[in-house]
Amino acid sequence: MTSSTASTGGLFDTPFSIGATVLAAVAALVGVLFAWTGYSAAGTDEATAALPLLGFELNILTGFVGLLFAFGIALVALVAALYMEPGFGE
Repeated sequence: MTSSTASTGGLFDTPFSIGATVLAAVAALVGVLFAWTGYSAAGTDEATAALPLLGFELNILTGFVGLLFAFGIALVALVAALYMEPGFGE
């Protein structure tokens, strides 16, 4: 095998893949936070809730949209971490 096909890469091989993996994990957690905050607002009389640090008012629909947006970012970052090849430094 040649050197370009011998290494398949991984989540913790290069600094870029480590950073992309961390970004994917943080984005997934933020997505779950958005969804949970929007879901918890559905049972209240006000029908809105606020994120603890950001203060955005969320309902169940905006919480779900935030979940999908954050999971999309997490998916792109995870794919980049898995398949991005080392650059000119190697």
